[in-house]
Amino acid sequence: MHDSTGEHSYSESGRSVLLSLVVDSLLIVPDVVAAMLANSVTLWADVIKCLNELVATFLGYITIRRVAKGKTHDYNYGRGKLENLSGVIVALVMTLSILIVLYEAMRRIHEPEELNPVGAWLGLLFMTIGVIANITLWAKNHRVARRTQSPVMESQWRLFRAKAFSDAAVLAALAVSVAFRHQAWALYVDPIASFLIVAFLIFSAYGVVSTSLGDLLDRTLDESLQLIIVRALARHFEEYAGFHGLRSRRSGRDVYIELFLEFDGTRPMSEVQRSINAMVSTIERDIPGSHAIICPTDRPPP
Repeated sequence: MHDSTGEHSYSESGRSVLLSLVVDSLLIVPDVVAAMLANSVTLWADVIKCLNELVATFLGYITIRRVAKGKTHDYNYGRGKLENLSGVIVALVMTLSILIVLYEAMRRIHEPEELNPVGAWLGLLFMTIGVIANITLWAKNHRVARRTQSPVMESQWRLFRAKAFSDAAVLAALAVSVAFRHQAWALYVDPIASFLIVAFLIFSAYGVVSTSLGDLLDRTLDESLQLIIVRALARHFEEYAGFHGLRSRRSGRDVYIELFLEFDGTRPMSEVQRSINAMVSTIERDIPGSHAIICPTDRPPP
């Protein structure tokens, strides 16, 4: 049950990811300039992280475009799994960022260096802009993700949440480093702040993987949705003679449900089909984005 509604949700997701891609591209250049001038490991770590995230956002946009154009018709569940795969790639990019930031932070703790004041002030300006932009995109992508139930948009809003918090950490670290630059301990504020970026990335990467990996492995629907299916069957209890099993999976925002029901053998097939159509309509109405199939059978599925 998704035709024009599904197409609209893909278009909305595509516009949101494209906006994120444009904003990321515009912010990366001043971030590089500030990092070069400030000699800040936290700023450099943020630049490397942002470059990886730019790649992740680009992959998300390509995925949305391919899905919207329907280029996966050779694979029955490929369209949705492409979205899930994109989410996993975003998590892998986050993991790469974590390793890079950890390495740079540990190196600077062993070899502390003073920040360049001019570059640090530029970094403060650009990080302030970055925090505002990332919070805005976080909120926008979260709204779109709730409406479309897209794994790509789920990974995108988590990504920008991590970016907003990590940029805020960089902003705070730069502010403290500039304000207390004459203190010996201020040299360690910059690399220590990098560990906060690592914490935010780990938290977000875990959320993305836990959302996407299970669906890639065809995990069954959660208990709340299975309860909705049971309730729908209960409403049509007199229409079938036996229940022989349920199989379900997610593929992107789509939910696929297979029910194996036994019907009275003396009933004409036309009546059985009417009963099937009524039960399918109930399930697909109660579970948005679902596609239900009822297989008449007298034995459990293999």
